[in-house]
Amino acid sequence: MDCLLAALRGVGPALAFGATSQQFVDPEIAVVIPTSGSTGLSKEVALSARALLASAEASRARIGGKSGQRWSLLLQLNHIAGVNVLVRSLNLGTIPLDYRTSQKYSPAEFTAIVPTQLHRAIHTDPALLEHLQLAEKVLVGGAAAEIDLIAAARNLGINVVTTYGMSETCGGCVYDRVPLSGVELRTSSNGNIELKGAMTASGYLNAPELWDEVFHDGWFTSSDLGSIENGVLTVLGRSDDQIISGGEKISLAKVESEAHSLFPNQEFIAIAIPDAEWGQKLILVSNQTIEMETLKSQLRNSLGVHTIPKEFHRIETLPRTSIDKPDRIQLQRMINEATRQKEQE
Repeated sequence: MDCLLAALRGVGPALAFGATSQQFVDPEIAVVIPTSGSTGLSKEVALSARALLASAEASRARIGGKSGQRWSLLLQLNHIAGVNVLVRSLNLGTIPLDYRTSQKYSPAEFTAIVPTQLHRAIHTDPALLEHLQLAEKVLVGGAAAEIDLIAAARNLGINVVTTYGMSETCGGCVYDRVPLSGVELRTSSNGNIELKGAMTASGYLNAPELWDEVFHDGWFTSSDLGSIENGVLTVLGRSDDQIISGGEKISLAKVESEAHSLFPNQEFIAIAIPDAEWGQKLILVSNQTIEMETLKSQLRNSLGVHTIPKEFHRIETLPRTSIDKPDRIQLQRMINEATRQKEQE
């Protein structure tokens, strides 16, 4: 916390919360967050003290934080959401309660979690459930949370605030689908969500050309597709999760969502692997046995026959990233390895 405070004040070195290729950065940079998207490309996101503090202050104003109140830290620090807990604690003049490796909790006014933690609190972790129930606000982000999960949490007395954002915007900058103060929203001609505000990153340290592609005139263009009506944001999916199979465009996220709506107690991840016949072959993986005919009928009727996967696989534990997003890259490796082993047999 002392090192972070020094970095934010500009009297100490910048902090990298993960491996970085850089040893020196511009004086304005306080924090570097290495991150990778669904493409697997590593990006070293440079965040200024101004951006981080603007994000923390906008968050405080929205959730009603007061000096002396405390955050609990339930997220790892290799992601912006965990780092934000530290910055937001400094903004309130406190030190966070670190529960990353503990299951014994004291009350805190605020905390931040990913959907998987919320699911575990509701179903298998009564101590965490009580901790969340005692908080004034519980920020839930990092990945899309199912509507039923949020409803169940609120029915149990958890004051959930859904968040949307990414490392390039100092984490969540849209709360309960409404942008924080000072944050502007729009969509591009292709339907991509674009954001503007003081919380925007300064660039990618290791990929300046890529930053130039996604940042123009103060606007950051995300990989997410969305719509905005009366200032309220609806995230529709990702533009980079679309594949072309047999000449048809398919959204992996929509296939997963349809499967989950039919079987809400199962996990699903859709991936694509190169294929001589289809170009990209759609594969659906679940942690439980798939009722294939029922699912095929659902997909055929809702999204079209072209969205029916060519293969179904069951893997007991599906890989996910540290912020609870489907790890399609790791899953592709697992499927490819299983296929090679089967062919050798």
